[in-house]
Amino acid sequence: MNKQDDRRAAILERLADHVLAHGLSASSLRPLAKAAQTSDRMLLYYFKDKAELFQAILELVAERMTRLLQARAPTTPLPLNALVAKLQAIVFAPDLWPYMRVWLEMASLSAGSDPLYRHIGNRIGHGFLAWGTSLLDSPTPETDAAKLLVTIEGMVLLKAIGMDETCRNAL
Repeated sequence: MNKQDDRRAAILERLADHVLAHGLSASSLRPLAKAAQTSDRMLLYYFKDKAELFQAILELVAERMTRLLQARAPTTPLPLNALVAKLQAIVFAPDLWPYMRVWLEMASLSAGSDPLYRHIGNRIGHGFLAWGTSLLDSPTPETDAAKLLVTIEGMVLLKAIGMDETCRNAL
């Protein structure tokens, strides 16, 4: 990596931290530039436009989330119900919850037909499906991975609206 690549990577790290702390809605160019300790014009020097900037930020956020999930993943495949319980504890953990909040916000923006967030969310969702498939001890891992994704996403949504108890009761 050259000096410009190093600077871009350092900026991205700060931008990802900002998005995780404040969300996407609080992340227009000026607040992002301030978080990156640069100007909004310099952000657009490193990223050709706002779409490329947000794609890079969200890809880094997704990479970080994947590393956290992978570090806590079971070492051997589990049946669906056991894996749901294990992942529910993981995604509700305080250090992972900021990622879930960004995920929910991105899903909301996608529901509003924002093609950037829809594209990124789709890629992350398919990545989670593949990861879930690899963790399942099941005769139908693709089907069970879909059930896993639907269940965990439903639990994340319920936690976000204060229905944690309902999630615990489902297990």
